[in-house]
Formats: sequence, structure tokens, C-alpha cells
Amino acid sequence: MNSPDRVGLLGLPSLELAPHLLGAHVSTFIGGRLVVVRLTEVEAYDGHQDPGSHAYRGKTARNAGLFGPPGTAYVYFTYGMHFCANVVCGQEGTASAVLMRAGEVVSGLDTVLARRGNPKGPEAQLLSGPARLAQGLGLTLEHNLARFRDGTAVPPGPDLALGNLAIAPAGYLAGPRTGVAGDGGGEEYPYRFWLPGEPSVSPYRKAAPRKVRGGRD
Repeated sequence: MNSPDRVGLLGLPSLELAPHLLGAHVSTFIGGRLVVVRLTEVEAYDGHQDPGSHAYRGKTARNAGLFGPPGTAYVYFTYGMHFCANVVCGQEGTASAVLMRAGEVVSGLDTVLARRGNPKGPEAQLLSGPARLAQGLGLTLEHNLARFRDGTAVPPGPDLALGNLAIAPAGYLAGPRTGVAGDGGGEEYPYRFWLPGEPSVSPYRKAAPRKVRGGRD
């Protein structure tokens, strides 16, 4: 069941919703395993008016999930090897969404370690970055267009859930989005939000300038 507060929050545009997701719990029940993660870093993408958004040039088969109802999962494949996951929000059809960038494991650490290939390094960095986060949660294109239920994911799965949203967010920081090239990636777009002092937050990385290739329209 969706609480009125949660429904109202997911109906907000991405820039308003993003701070409410900091500290929220995202969970999955996939492959018989439950994983729960507390979000510590997110990025807002504001639909067709945002040059950093996949929806900037309109609706396509690839980005159709962005135009779905609030609470939809928009999962995409990038760089030929990684998946990233967003929470669609705002009015249906506006393509507003929040990218889940980093978090800390609340439950299911052994599953996350196995999915991530048992990497060496600090546990806090396990889910630092959107690709690591999606991998730890077990999210792939198979889960694109799924809906996030309220509370915690349940068996038999696959099941996705999003709960514990902050009614009155406080104590967060904001700055430019990381790795977004060209328009949409500069200081004038402080659409990245994170909890200060959290070791799971990914380091800011300015995107390399895009190369202009001749003969391409």
C-alpha cells in the first residue's frame, strides 16, 4: 500500500523529490535474495527541458520508461557494460526522474559482495557510483519499467521497493552532476544531491569534453 505522503512525494518533479530520497531505503528481492540499501547520493534529471536528460530530444523506445507514472523504475545500459537505475517521478509523461548514485548496505551484504565480484577495498565503497549500486541491487534491463512498491521488497520476486522517504529533508549538499558532458553538466545545473560525511558518496568527476565527429547528423 502506498502512503499518502509517499504518493505526494513521488508526484514531485525531480529537483524537489531528490532531497527526499536521501536516507530512503531502496530494496530488491531478486534471485531469491533480499538487498536493502540506504541512499546517500542522487541526481535529478528534469525531462525535455534538461540537456543532461535522456528525454531531452524526446521519447524513444530506449527512454520510454522515463515517461511512465511516478514510482516506475527506469533502468538503462551504458558504456556497453553497466546498468544504472532511476526513480521516475512527477506528472506522468514529463520524463522527470532521479538517478540513484550511491548508498550503503543495510541488509544483504553477502549478496552484494557476490554480485560485485567480492572486490577488495572499503565496504563503504561497495555501492559508490550508480553502476555499482545497480549491480549490488541486481538491477538489469529486465527490471526496466518495474514499479517500486512501498516499504521493503518481498518474495517471490523479482520485486522492487522504495520506502522511508524523508518528509522534511535536512542536512544535504548540492552541486553539479558528475560525468555529464556538455550542456547540463556545468555549475548552472546543481542537480546532484548527497549526504555530507557519508563515505559511500562517489567523488565528483567532471566529464571530458565531447569530441565532434565529422559527417554525423
